[in-house]
Amino acid sequence: LARTGAKVVMVARDRTRLNHARDRIRDAVPRADLEIEPVDLSNLTEVSALADRLTEQSPSIVVSNAAVIAPLDDRTPDGLHRTLVTNHLAPYLLLRRLAEAEQPVARPRRFVLVGGSPSGLARTPVDLDDLNLETGRRLGQPPSFRPFIAYARTKNMNAMFVYALASRFAGTSTTVNGAHPGIIKGGHLNRHDRGALRMFGRLCALIASDTTAGADTPLWLATSPELEGVTGEFFVKRQAVETAQHTTDPERVERLWQESARLVGLPTDTKVPG
Repeated sequence: LARTGAKVVMVARDRTRLNHARDRIRDAVPRADLEIEPVDLSNLTEVSALADRLTEQSPSIVVSNAAVIAPLDDRTPDGLHRTLVTNHLAPYLLLRRLAEAEQPVARPRRFVLVGGSPSGLARTPVDLDDLNLETGRRLGQPPSFRPFIAYARTKNMNAMFVYALASRFAGTSTTVNGAHPGIIKGGHLNRHDRGALRMFGRLCALIASDTTAGADTPLWLATSPELEGVTGEFFVKRQAVETAQHTTDPERVERLWQESARLVGLPTDTKVPG
């Protein structure tokens, strides 16, 4: 993104790691225009403040990539499961706020949500009656693997949000698409893994790709001229694919939208700027 000449705003929780990432990019692209935003994406107050600041800049590209696999008892001060907030509610709040901003949009906007494997997630539908894991039902066995099931549900929420937001902004200059980057090594997604989940993570590491491969499809969606006007699609290796029926069912998609709005304090109705 920096090589395209765009100003790049980098958002993450850890200021030290943000600084290191900025330095690595500037080593490769000396004239890169970079700004860092240390924000805890599991804190909806911070996400809302970030939306205020970014709205003033009217970004033409937003790539939502943050994710975590948190223990089931890891709750935010608002009483929400940290995986739910970081992986779904934060991008829901941020992208809705940016999409619905009153500022005139001088150029097309592309929103890209980085989700999960459609085939791998097909058997993990979102429990719309228990988004916040109040009961934790249907998370399966063994207990050490349940945080991954909760994570998988949020990745299906990403796809559902793509379809919901894209449909609301159809016919406008805003496009919304999703992408599965593959299994990528080098991150800290598995830092809380225990037991069976830790063993699963080690097996996944054997087939994991590097970050260059992981960035390919999201970057292509964000910048390629051939994607102009394409919206409401989900991509794997630059190919549009279908996601599970439980992620595309209109009633389920709408119900997730409304429940997410309630949890983040937004109205259910969408305000599409004229």
